[in-house]
Amino acid sequence: MNNSKSILVQQLAALLENETDAVANMANASALLFQSLPDINWAGFYRYVEKADELILGPFQGKVACVHIPNGNGVCGTAFQNNQVLRIADVHKFPGHIACDADSKSEIVLPITLADGKQIGVLDIDAPVENRFSSADEEELKQFVATLVPHLTK
Repeated sequence: MNNSKSILVQQLAALLENETDAVANMANASALLFQSLPDINWAGFYRYVEKADELILGPFQGKVACVHIPNGNGVCGTAFQNNQVLRIADVHKFPGHIACDADSKSEIVLPITLADGKQIGVLDIDAPVENRFSSADEEELKQFVATLVPHLTK
């Protein structure tokens, strides 16, 4: 994969231009993903609340979702705790998977870390088909998150 920015990342950058509100930026980012990515049924954010040591539902697109995810639980909590991208081909085979939507079969979760190293949450995308997310998707979504991060600090 070359280092050029995908159309999705370019669209995100245009949406973020001159906008400083973190919630608005997460809302538009989740809407962009939901409208742009084929074969997904949920796209959104979970924010880390240190005091409760859990992820709390943030802006998203899709069916209603779990509100509280303890740090280290499920795909989102595990990705956050280990600070690593998790690309799960079959969520039903993931130990401790939290089934917020029974239609979801695969998932990708990307931790969100600010420039100062502080983890603030995760980007979570679910799909109603197994093995939906490729390594190319993962790389594009890493660029997506990297483009979003500077716009999540206010």
